[in-house]
Amino acid sequence: MNFPEELPEKLRQLGLRLLDQHAARTLVPALGEASGYWFGGGNLVQEPSGDLLLCGRYRNSGDARKGTDAGERGLELSIFRATNSEGPFEKIHSFSKADLSTEDASVVSIEGGSLLPSVDGESWELFVSTEKQIPYPKNLIHFQKPGTGVWSIDCLSGDSSDPTSISTENSATVLSTSEGGFLHMKDPVAFRTSDGFTQLVFCSHPFSWSSSNTGLATREASGGPFHLVSKSLLDRGPSWDVACVRVTERLPLPQVGILENLAPLSLYFYDGAECLRSLDQNPKAARRPRGYSCEELGGLAWGFDDEFPQLRRISQDFPLFISPHATGCSRYASAIFLADGTLSAAWQQVAADGSQPLVGHSLNAEEVARVLRV
Repeated sequence: MNFPEELPEKLRQLGLRLLDQHAARTLVPALGEASGYWFGGGNLVQEPSGDLLLCGRYRNSGDARKGTDAGERGLELSIFRATNSEGPFEKIHSFSKADLSTEDASVVSIEGGSLLPSVDGESWELFVSTEKQIPYPKNLIHFQKPGTGVWSIDCLSGDSSDPTSISTENSATVLSTSEGGFLHMKDPVAFRTSDGFTQLVFCSHPFSWSSSNTGLATREASGGPFHLVSKSLLDRGPSWDVACVRVTERLPLPQVGILENLAPLSLYFYDGAECLRSLDQNPKAARRPRGYSCEELGGLAWGFDDEFPQLRRISQDFPLFISPHATGCSRYASAIFLADGTLSAAWQQVAADGSQPLVGHSLNAEEVARVLRV
């Protein structure tokens, strides 16, 4: 499909204005002011009342390679509510590791979540990824470290318009695998497309934890199970995101300005990393933030909605979103257009002390139109 040559740059500018690393304000602080503590990994939803919901997980210090023997790690998935994007956000509901554990498997850690209201707004689904204390497949069992498990994605539900009705009573696993190259499935991003299908984007890791990839599963409009569509929705890139690509948000854009005469399209925020563990830099070469596991940097892609899941990368040689502090980590971005046209975003941004609070920034409708004008 044809598009104006200047379109990618316009989208890039919109992303930079929205995820303003210097103007961001703290929405939900981490539980500790040190590296390894953060809150985020969820999404934003506006209720019919106009209130704004966000979900995310609290993570305390720990080492994913050593299970709970080296810290608490992901310990709680929480839902917050505010009357507007400025906050304050107050916790209204939460699930601990014990809450999400089952008779068959205890939960070692909690990662990303995604809130999805029903089409009529009368019920909820909450997708959440957990590491359960279950063994690796037999052919890989010798590679499993003590105290660790396997990641999968479960769906919790609520039977009223109130998100606090979400419970574990009807919890069900919707994505899991025993395939070594994609053994760990986590960080769900749920949304609906115009055909009524529910799309579930997720991050996967091989048993060796040597890379991060983005996959896609789909559920028909009539319901039923999710079916795997792709193990690589957005391929890992050639440079700054060669080791990790994790899509965290789909943002449908209004057809204004340069988009007015184009088919509907969406932005896709994603996290990337050059390596899984921090690498030394040559002191005689130009230094740059080099994202790595748990300290990823942010990128941007886009795609026409009727071509989904085909995406086009904007962040080619370098990341687009870098915190001015510490490692430069800026990740797990979520964004939403509110009923009044305000565009609001929230993301994890590393602070000077090494922690990663959830921060936010908004643009009013006039600012969005100004960036996109021809």
